Amino acid sequence: MKKIILCLMVASMLIPQKVEAQKNAGAVGAVAGLVAIGVGIAAVQQMKESAELTATEWILDKHPELTSFSLKTLDFNGKKLKDMSSASVLTFNLQEFTPVSRPELNGKKQVLFCFTSAGWITDYGIDFDKVRWYLIDENEWLNMMTAYVKVASGVTDDAMIKEQLKKGKVVNKGLRVKGKVSIPFYKLEGDMYVVTDYSENMKFLYNERSFGIFLKDTRDLVQIKRSSLIDIHEFFFKD
Repeated sequence: MKKIILCLMVASMLIPQKVEAQKNAGAVGAVAGLVAIGVGIAAVQQMKESAELTATEWILDKHPELTSFSLKTLDFNGKKLKDMSSASVLTFNLQEFTPVSRPELNGKKQVLFCFTSAGWITDYGIDFDKVRWYLIDENEWLNMMTAYVKVASGVTDDAMIKEQLKKGKVVNKGLRVKGKVSIPFYKLEGDMYVVTDYSENMKFLYNERSFGIFLKDTRDLVQIKRSSLIDIHEFFFKD
């Protein structure tokens, strides 16, 4: 009986310590998790700043005629490090302005594409030797989207497509104008593609998930999500 009482007393002393140790371990784990999240957010923010800096440097080097402009990307917003490592294209919105006190962004709009190759994110950050830059304006974007709509729908009237594009936007089911699909796209399986040779640098691919661009010089296939297509289109054409 004494042994039983002694065991119960020892157990009563040890259990709170074990529970407290578990609480402490849980607290340490929670803190470690928060630290890891903080480090991940900081790493993504650092990558964003590095990408915007390098994009600005590319503009300054390749387009010295641009002397006053705003450049920013939304691709890193709300993203995790692993999300960015699998990204195949980054986009930067560029808009010119007239230098005055408190200027308004009301000048020419362009979009800078940063096409990435495998391994573009390393332990040391972004390897910019594994990216390709492509700057487009509103007219070039309209030409690109016209070619894409043609390959996705079979419609061949360039002028009509361009007029529809200026009024609407590309969604999953087709080209939508004022809430209605004016040019429906082909319904394909996930592993089916329709291809068009757009230029000496690119081929365009259509499937139901994304806008595919095949870069001929690197042989990389990059995918632009529908949401990104809409964002770019609205940047150019939304008042």
